[in-house]
Amino acid sequence: MELSSSTLFQQLITQRGWRDPDVFLRRYQEAARELAALEGPQNLATATIERRQFIRWARGEIKGQPRKEARRILAHLFRPVGVERLFVPPPSGGTALSERRHTGDFAHGCSHVAAVVDRDGDESGEDVVMAAANESADFAVRVDGSNVGPATLEQLEADIRRMVLTYPHRPVGPLFTEVRRLRNRAFELIEGRQPPHHTVDLYLAAGILCGVLANASFDLGRYEAADTQARTAFLCGQAAGHNGLRAWVRGLQALIAYWDGRPQDAVRLADAGGHFRPEQGTAAVRLAAIKARAHGQLRQSSEVMTALKEADLLRDRARTGDELPGGMMDFPQEKQLFYRSSAQLWLGGRQQLADAEAAAAEAVRGFESALPEQRRLGEMSLARLDLATARMGRGDLEGAAVQVHDVMVVNSRRGTESVRKRLAQFARRLAGHPGARSPMAVGLQEALAAHQERFVLELPPGDAA
Repeated sequence: MELSSSTLFQQLITQRGWRDPDVFLRRYQEAARELAALEGPQNLATATIERRQFIRWARGEIKGQPRKEARRILAHLFRPVGVERLFVPPPSGGTALSERRHTGDFAHGCSHVAAVVDRDGDESGEDVVMAAANESADFAVRVDGSNVGPATLEQLEADIRRMVLTYPHRPVGPLFTEVRRLRNRAFELIEGRQPPHHTVDLYLAAGILCGVLANASFDLGRYEAADTQARTAFLCGQAAGHNGLRAWVRGLQALIAYWDGRPQDAVRLADAGGHFRPEQGTAAVRLAAIKARAHGQLRQSSEVMTALKEADLLRDRARTGDELPGGMMDFPQEKQLFYRSSAQLWLGGRQQLADAEAAAAEAVRGFESALPEQRRLGEMSLARLDLATARMGRGDLEGAAVQVHDVMVVNSRRGTESVRKRLAQFARRLAGHPGARSPMAVGLQEALAAHQERFVLELPPGDAA
């Protein structure tokens, strides 16, 4: 079906590869189910459109706007683009952002990240320093005497540890480019000749780096790219025979499914990860906690409580050790606490709100206790949003606003898609709150709207300043 490009809708479906009616209908129905789970009503989950309706939209033959139900689903499907913009000619340069945010073409995302870093990188700061260090590392590889020697592996392990440890508080875009370069080096080394025990080490290194790239792609809102990276990371974990990495990657895949509105897949993936029991570390605790959140999204209260108890039991049994490099791959107590609060919030109810508030408040205190240069900024923001949601649920809008304002400050410096989604979700709940017309609530809604607009304009995938 040949399309013109007279409306933004036409351009977006072309960029995303949704021109085929069957493909678009599947995406539309997925968005309807996700929206029903997030906001209701539940009968929205079965919403669809006629094939001929899509064709009219695709040909620009619509007059006015779609019906209310369709507008809600389209707004969710094409977020953050407003529905009122979809069926009119796009503004000059107005579709590039949407293409970068949503297209599943991973190569496009990588090149965009590189372009952003080239444009926005600090020419006199860390980028130049790291470039010099990388040049020295390349020289060490060349003089090591073989394809892989002790100096090469030592440098690779040191670089990986540094990236994993600093990931939680560094802007995602510049880090992405650095990790991608190191992953390519690991791939090149694997394709050379080296002793078998070094090959195992290289597969583990490549798997960790693909895992970091998967997490970064996820933080940039590129779920399809994240899934691709995660699958490769898992295959590397298989080649290395490393249960810790395999369990961690399954957890990441479950987390991607959870945020993508696929809680059944999240439960399935978390269960699959449970087959790999690392001798040390917290990957198994993380799997149970993710499963609790997914069951919460499904409103399965008994399964939530079972998964939360499982996470606590696994925490008590966990042995500390060097199974994975730590940092972003660790699952500390405060992170487990805010996963508990998220699961409770999904269930709703007075007691669940109280439990969620207590867990989120303790998580925030734990995150704040870290040194500023070691704080997990994105995770701390999500815990604050859990705390804000719980407080709003019991009528404490002022207490909620304090947390949300702190989140917006941090998200302006280190933005992630998960925090953006949660801020948008909070804004929708605030708009429907009985106190939404109070001066304080109105001011908070205006601040959220302004922040979301800045985030969209300043933080397309690849940007993270």
